[in-house]
Amino acid sequence: MTEGAGHGHGQGPESGRGSGPDPERDPGLQPERTRLAWRRTTLSCTVAAVLAARQAIHHGGTAAALTGTALIALAWLGFLGVAHRRVLTLEAARPRRLTERAALTATACTVLLAVIAVTVMV
Repeated sequence: MTEGAGHGHGQGPESGRGSGPDPERDPGLQPERTRLAWRRTTLSCTVAAVLAARQAIHHGGTAAALTGTALIALAWLGFLGVAHRRVLTLEAARPRRLTERAALTATACTVLLAVIAVTVMV
């Protein structure tokens, strides 16, 4: 009657073990939410960069404004690169963790973008 109960459905003591390769994980919605979060953050950085660059150019084409605009573009491109690589990584069945270098780069680009935007707005 209870023969084999719980086996074959991932509930028995042998589930997840064996000589074969690990079964692919069920990605669920978590990777999709993470991808969407990276895209929203990239969109926010894009809007901040465009507004800061617009403000810098609108107040005159001084050397400081052009330097600020160039730094904004570099910070935005840096963040865009990190976000794009992360979104591509999340498509794998078992995505790798975000590296410390990528996290520091994303953080530095975001902080740099915020500082430059505030400086340009003043």
